[in-house]
Amino acid sequence: MTTYDRRDLGLLLLRLGTGGVLAAHGAQKLFGWFGGHGLEGTGQFMESVGYAPGKASATAAGLAEAGGGTLLALGLATPAAGAAAAGAMAGASAVHAPNGFFNAEGGFEYAASLGLAATGLAVAGPGRLSLDHAIGHVLDRGWMVPTTLAATAALTAVVVGARNRRVRNGKEEAEGAEGFDEQEALFGEE
Repeated sequence: MTTYDRRDLGLLLLRLGTGGVLAAHGAQKLFGWFGGHGLEGTGQFMESVGYAPGKASATAAGLAEAGGGTLLALGLATPAAGAAAAGAMAGASAVHAPNGFFNAEGGFEYAASLGLAATGLAVAGPGRLSLDHAIGHVLDRGWMVPTTLAATAALTAVVVGARNRRVRNGKEEAEGAEGFDEQEALFGEE
């Protein structure tokens, strides 16, 4: 087996593994498959961690994961598929970041690993054992890599930034309410 053949086989395995995991993860959100909570339950969770509106956020994340993962596994529209999946994983990483890196403590290790693998596939391309190769790389042009990654990074920065502001404002409101309750307890009974 030549180095070139090994590269194609390696990319196929990486695409199938990463894409399959992402597709299943997205199906949990969209359809409630594989023990997931579907759009309603995921939407409520998304709202609770600062992504609003929750159901729309769950739909967007589910589509990016399921759609991006399926396309990665097939090796079709690889730059856009990898960028979409990476954006969803960046959003998930933002939720888990306060817990540190390791997944055992609820950290962002898992989401970051999937996001980096998806980004790597977007950059490296799908290899010859892919639908992109079979159709002449019509949806896998060199200019698409920086374009899709930059667009996704910009959109993700806006969405995660808005989420972080909501979380910060919610904490400030909660702290303010606690302070008000303490003042009322101290000064309320005269």
